[in-house]
Amino acid sequence: MPVLSTLIKRAVTIRKPAVKPIAIIASRSLATVTDKSFTISSPPQAPYAHHGTPKKVPAVLQLKSGEIFRGTSFGAEINTSGEAVFTTSVVGYPESMTDPSYRGQILVFTQPLIGNYGVPDMRKDRYGLLKYFESDRIQCKGIVVNDYATRYSHWTAVESLGEWCSRHGVPAITGVDTRAIVHVLRDQGSTLSKLVVGDDATNGDFSKIPYIDPNERNLVSEVSTPVPVNYNSYGDIKIGVIDCGVKTNILRSLVSRGASVTVLPWNFDFNKTGEFDGIFISNGPGNPTKAMETVNNLKKALTSFHKPIFGICMGNLLLGMAAGLDVRKLTFGNRAHNVPALNMFSGKCHITSQNHGYALKDDNMPADWAKFYVNVNDGSNEGIIHKTRPIMSVQFHPEAKGGPEDTNFLFDDYIDQIRADKVKREGTKFFIPELPELTPTGKTIAV
Repeated sequence: MPVLSTLIKRAVTIRKPAVKPIAIIASRSLATVTDKSFTISSPPQAPYAHHGTPKKVPAVLQLKSGEIFRGTSFGAEINTSGEAVFTTSVVGYPESMTDPSYRGQILVFTQPLIGNYGVPDMRKDRYGLLKYFESDRIQCKGIVVNDYATRYSHWTAVESLGEWCSRHGVPAITGVDTRAIVHVLRDQGSTLSKLVVGDDATNGDFSKIPYIDPNERNLVSEVSTPVPVNYNSYGDIKIGVIDCGVKTNILRSLVSRGASVTVLPWNFDFNKTGEFDGIFISNGPGNPTKAMETVNNLKKALTSFHKPIFGICMGNLLLGMAAGLDVRKLTFGNRAHNVPALNMFSGKCHITSQNHGYALKDDNMPADWAKFYVNVNDGSNEGIIHKTRPIMSVQFHPEAKGGPEDTNFLFDDYIDQIRADKVKREGTKFFIPELPELTPTGKTIAV
């Protein structure tokens, strides 16, 4: 208490006029009390910050519905086209931009300030997985921000967001009213758009590139691995991951729990091999009806693969289609880090990270299936579960990197199911050395 009383006295006492008065910080806690005036004429220099004055290159975002938003380019000076969508996530732009689920889309950030902590390097963790990104490249076609931070500061940063975009050939625009853009997208839904940079933007010549609808392509095949790739080969259980655009942190969530994970091409027929103890269907971009080969493989698995299956995001859609459900395109999708999802069995509501533009039609569930989670905001499906077998899927992202980890326990449940099923099939495999037999005289008999 003597220390506390001394601090309080120092905070409220004013000395005689002949002595320089003590600075008083009445609105701050005692931990900030100081004898010196707290003034900084300029912020400290960030170690990797860009200090030059970049040239201002005009850029324009034009929606197919006619709206035009003018700003300044800070990425690659090329034109592009895609589906304009928005995310309300506050942090995690490196993870979002490298998420394969954003393939073919122009990403609008509602968070006003973007780029303030730069971009980290491509280092890998002990499993050989990228530590800071969800894939090895920027997946979105372009980005739209209100206020791009030309100066950045973070201990992991090695370059600016603008430099990163330029290296990957991704255009970016700043200085636009993202609130107005989001109002349009919420009212009319995700909209095809063009991002035009340079002289074409200045001259208003937007006709050089057409509006391209990414949902007309099989985006899953574009982002999937062409060949099987294994991680953590010494794991005690083997999981086959159907790669529809899997995020790095999903793989990390599996291998960090002791599993050996083999990433498989999106159309790989795992039914022809008995190698895996469980199957995982990953997230991915675009229209799920373009990945019917995966759906057909899952249909066969529902009758012949008697082991645990778990799906996330696109995995939920494909598993639902295999079970007999249809899909629908959401007006503007769910892309955020704070979406409430209600567990239909426990009654608990979890805050989840989401990134999808389609949802299952779950009005009439098949006899052996039940709703697992439901979106509290719009009532859309957030997951399905089989009533008698260890098969489940969710629309949100339990592995969220840059988002909440409230539902991370689903990975534990899945891994526990696989291990329990393996013990049931094969028994517990422990090596117990045989004890030597002894004769009545105490001599050992070799066994």
